[in-house]
Amino acid sequence: MKIDVIMPKMGESLQEGTITKWLKSVGDKVDRDEMILEISTDKVDTEVPSPAAGVLSEIINQTGETVDVGKVIAYISTDYTEEENPPIIVETKAAPEPIAAPVTGTEAMPSVAASIMAEFNPPAESDEKRFYSPVVKEIAKENNLSAAQLSEIQGSGADGRVTKKDILAYLDNKAKSTVQPAIVKKSETAPSAMPAPASQAIIVKPASSIVSIGDDDEIIPMDRMRKLIAEHMVYSKHTSPHVTSVSEADVTGIVKYVKKHGDAFMNKEGFKLTYTPFFTMAAIRGLKEFPMVNVSVDGSNIIRHRRINFGMATVLDDGNLIVPVAKNADALSFTGLARAFYDLATRARSKKLNPDDIQGGTFTLTNVGVFGTLFGTPIINQPQAAILGVGAIKKRPMVIDVDGEDHIAVRNMAYISITYDHRIIDGALAGRYLNFVCRTLESMGEGSIVL
Repeated sequence: MKIDVIMPKMGESLQEGTITKWLKSVGDKVDRDEMILEISTDKVDTEVPSPAAGVLSEIINQTGETVDVGKVIAYISTDYTEEENPPIIVETKAAPEPIAAPVTGTEAMPSVAASIMAEFNPPAESDEKRFYSPVVKEIAKENNLSAAQLSEIQGSGADGRVTKKDILAYLDNKAKSTVQPAIVKKSETAPSAMPAPASQAIIVKPASSIVSIGDDDEIIPMDRMRKLIAEHMVYSKHTSPHVTSVSEADVTGIVKYVKKHGDAFMNKEGFKLTYTPFFTMAAIRGLKEFPMVNVSVDGSNIIRHRRINFGMATVLDDGNLIVPVAKNADALSFTGLARAFYDLATRARSKKLNPDDIQGGTFTLTNVGVFGTLFGTPIINQPQAAILGVGAIKKRPMVIDVDGEDHIAVRNMAYISITYDHRIIDGALAGRYLNFVCRTLESMGEGSIVL
């Protein structure tokens, strides 16, 4: 009996998934709910379990193929015997992805959940079976050369192969022949040349620079998630004028609290008490006090979010970054926040997140201090309007007031930064919010937190 393995639906808005890796090969025995492949969607990566125990008898779609939700991608044989001939892998070639059209200001730029830029497809082998080295392919990819353009290059290598020198010379000649002064076309009805409104501004993508690649250099292709991150970071910088303000907080009370109650918390909750829930609680209290920081921009409108969906930047085991979101975080207690972010981080690192877990965020916190960084200037997670950065906690001599007199004491200090969209958040609002967060952190400690 054959059991269908189908492309699962990972969210209401998702209609397809990309197979990133088969964990089992044809002929391998599998148990029910054993993970047999990894898939990637525009929202999240995850593993797919086997729907039944048996043998993986047929793989229909291969690694790299994008398949509609609900379609069969493999079969599990439940009555497979050792005497049967091993099944044959059925390969289905996916159609090449179209190259995205240039983006103008009147078109919506994709978010981090959007599909990645089309990858370079090496030219199909002709009758001559022309060979291209990895260096040549990489240079062609970086400069968006098509297969037809590659075929035009006269190779000076053995058997007419295209060398690095050949392709660089081709690109140099191409650049010289195509560079022309920019021409601004005036409107026939406009009496004078006026600047275009911000909503209609055209984003000009700079030409890719030619990277010098030596024989001892290693070429590491970006994985799918890294491409999404890169795309989202560039988009955010193009969208929002970023400004960062920095302050510092005396978190000595928090450090003492964690040392004193860490073991009891671990015994009660089953996971370690960290500084994260203290920072998130202070940030959430600040958003309640200054609701115009918990906003987004929609054209010429400001969207003020009634609820606080709090995102926490999380580093994965492969070094990539993802931002799971705790929905309605303003309704959670201190322990509830700790539990929510522990659960999200754990599921993120084990690829158990659902697409809804990383959508709908209204504000984000990133803790650069876990890597020893004093403070950072993070990039806004669009379409949000601000992101809070937390630096490393360091002991420093500080001047403190004791009964009206100044004293020098060793205190645990942390730099806190806020990067904000200056279109809708001014320095005064950002400064007041940041000051509120820092003073809230300083007030936390024994007697202020209920576990």
